[in-house]
Amino acid sequence: MGQPVHIPNVAAISDYIGVTMGPSRWVEVTQERIQAFADATGDQQWIHTNPERAHRESPFGGPTAHGYLTLSLAPPLIDELFLVDELSMIVNVGIEKMRLQEPVHAGQRIRLSSEFRKVRMLPSGAARTSLHCVFDLEDAEKPACVCDAVFLYFP
Repeated sequence: MGQPVHIPNVAAISDYIGVTMGPSRWVEVTQERIQAFADATGDQQWIHTNPERAHRESPFGGPTAHGYLTLSLAPPLIDELFLVDELSMIVNVGIEKMRLQEPVHAGQRIRLSSEFRKVRMLPSGAARTSLHCVFDLEDAEKPACVCDAVFLYFP
């Protein structure tokens, strides 16, 4: 992991279309993190929260992270990839084309790479962006998650 790319301002985001940023540092997805996510969201499904049963009965061979837990790691990991200067706020508009390609087992590590795919400047000066995100899973052939996140960046 290197230093984050510094984008000088919102208008300059379009200069970074197609530029791969990252990867971030590796982040371990611990059983404790999985349980905390389950507690925060109310999703207490046993494949996530009951390690003994998950080892015994799950088709994944053990406890796995919620797909949305993986996705929720995007904001802090994006901050490791790039920073937009002269920015007042960022608004998450949604996710397009999300695919959970591999289960993330408790104890595995993931990291993030991203690139801007689309940028549309709005009359307000904000930029509506499509940020392609790839969550690599350590020692796996396929990424854990691939998606296009849509954000509004406001000057």
